[in-house]
Amino acid sequence: MSVILVSAAWASLACAQNVRSSAGEAGPVFSDSGPDADVYGAAEGYPIGTRGTTTQLDKLVGVYSHFGEIFPSRPIGHATTPWQFKRAPEPSISYSFGKERFSIADYLKRNPVTGLLIARDDTILYEHYQYARTDHDRFLSQSMAKTLVSMLMGIAVSEGRIKSIDDPVSTYVHGLAGTEYGNTSIRALLNMSSGVEFSEVYDGHDDIARLGRALFVEPTKDPAAVVAQFNTRIAPPGTKWHYASVETEILGLVLRSATGTPVADYLHDRIWNAIGTEADASWAIDGSGQEIAFCCFNATLRDYARLGRLLANDGAWEGRQLIPRQWLLDATTVRPVDGHLAPGVATPYMGYGYQVWLLPGAQRRFALLGIRGQVILVDPASKLVMVHTAVRQKPSEPGALREPLALWSAVLQQLGQ
Repeated sequence: MSVILVSAAWASLACAQNVRSSAGEAGPVFSDSGPDADVYGAAEGYPIGTRGTTTQLDKLVGVYSHFGEIFPSRPIGHATTPWQFKRAPEPSISYSFGKERFSIADYLKRNPVTGLLIARDDTILYEHYQYARTDHDRFLSQSMAKTLVSMLMGIAVSEGRIKSIDDPVSTYVHGLAGTEYGNTSIRALLNMSSGVEFSEVYDGHDDIARLGRALFVEPTKDPAAVVAQFNTRIAPPGTKWHYASVETEILGLVLRSATGTPVADYLHDRIWNAIGTEADASWAIDGSGQEIAFCCFNATLRDYARLGRLLANDGAWEGRQLIPRQWLLDATTVRPVDGHLAPGVATPYMGYGYQVWLLPGAQRRFALLGIRGQVILVDPASKLVMVHTAVRQKPSEPGALREPLALWSAVLQQLGQ
């Protein structure tokens, strides 16, 4: 309850449209409104709701900034010594979309963004919040959490806890021995190329809905038994890309078994503390206490930006290599033998690495993505990072990324020098 009260207090301080944190100084900007604010529950103060109302439109803003309080979650403490971003005056940013030219202010008026932050290496250039959200709110990652799992896998490999990503899953998760997923390599799961059938279309009746109910709603079960129900192979491993959140869930089980440590604690000890995070985070857990690895990590916008900076620097932080550099390169590059993962092949636009989306083009750029508009975009060459949290009305819709990517393209062109 104390977190909710603090958030409410900050929201009341930021109740006026576009209020800057300190008059005349570079800093976060807050707004109590946003596109379709009434639909999102503005009149009721953007209510949080309950576990049974998390998909109602008038609860989305509250849910996506208080998820860790609605569902059981493992806390992840902030850094012992926080690292602070520098700040620069906001740049003028404009972008083309369709046949029109828009400003970044127009972007916020057109899109249900709860938070938007742009940073170049150690300097924040732009930080805006809508719908009475503030820099104290912890925003739900959805599937952006998948990339966290991948990075932790790389660390576990470097520590010798995982011998090889070409090992079958059953080497580490004995409960999957004899199943199709148990007989699949870790690498194939990292690349979402297991060949095991799993439907994820977000219609409430697909396999991801079944998985979610088993982990979030139903009585406690062994999570290995939960994922073992998906046991029909339709393609050889490592030959066809197919998005399946259950594969990240299995990677979480591998991590827990290999390290002997809860995934959230491993994240804290290897990354979260080391990058100087300023706020506590949390990760949702199932009834057995296992982190729900494919989603549901919660953090502040600036701490997501710290994570983005770590990735932009290929796993290095202030001279210390936290994630093996070669792992980052492998995770964000398609091997010649893995043509099915390439941009334009895996999907009509993006490719896929180790639980991370790859942008087309000669320059190595990548993205963390989550339903309803959660995005972290990373350009290692310029060290530009864009963090975007949102509450789109549909979980997934064709073309939803076009405008954020148009803005990102303009950011790279105008600020990437």
